[in-house]
Amino acid sequence: TAHNYTITAGRMFTAGDDAARRRVAVIGSAVPTLLNSNRDAMIGQQILIRGIAFDIIGALSEKGSQGSFFNPDEQILIPLQTARYRVIGTDRLRSITVQAVDLQSMNLAMIEIERVLRRQHKIRPGQDNDFQIRNQTDILATLQQTTDTFKYLLAGIAAVSLLVGGIGIMNIMLVSVTERTREIGVRKALGATRFNIMFQFLVEALVLCLVGGLIGVVLGSGGAIVLSRIAHWNTLISPLAILLAFVFSAAVGLFFGIWPARRAAALDPIVALRYE
Repeated sequence: TAHNYTITAGRMFTAGDDAARRRVAVIGSAVPTLLNSNRDAMIGQQILIRGIAFDIIGALSEKGSQGSFFNPDEQILIPLQTARYRVIGTDRLRSITVQAVDLQSMNLAMIEIERVLRRQHKIRPGQDNDFQIRNQTDILATLQQTTDTFKYLLAGIAAVSLLVGGIGIMNIMLVSVTERTREIGVRKALGATRFNIMFQFLVEALVLCLVGGLIGVVLGSGGAIVLSRIAHWNTLISPLAILLAFVFSAAVGLFFGIWPARRAAALDPIVALRYE
């Protein structure tokens, strides 16, 4: 078939089953688990689909998730004519999947399919199609466009989060400078240079951001692992992404820590020692 289904137990329904509109079904590999049963026990039993009893005659081999909200292992297949006249109650189809013989004949097949559908839909020459024909290349392009959109959206959210976090770090460091004014005065009186004071506060801001980055990496990685186990999605934790998270955290700490560090370094030691 176009979806490359293979039977692992029982049999697939035949053209005779389809023509006779028999109530037979082939279950996906994950269906027994969803119904708290096992594959061998379900073969030969009945299952209700929209209140109609179907005999289970076969089970499909596992295909695995296809990276979308649809899991082919959780579906149940029934004959087309049975679905149209016994379950759906209409002869209209929402979609048809067709497999070309080879890649070279795909464009020719799409032209022929368009010609047949225009004739079936009684579309006159010059009128627009009331249907769409898409191949795998078109679908992949759409998925890539959707992925890029989400990527830019997440990048924007991350940028706003970094900005808000950076402002928070700056405010914390400014408060720290104010609370430690006498400490800064003592250090300067003991010979600490402007560079020493500035370096100290930059390191503190850097450590705060790196700790925050570490917490974010742990929560993000944990969330990805939990999501993959619950939703059965394939998630990839990229070492490069983790490295970039720490790099951006360090950059935010250094950038937003400069002003508090310079403010601390510029304090007059005499004024600082008198601060209450």
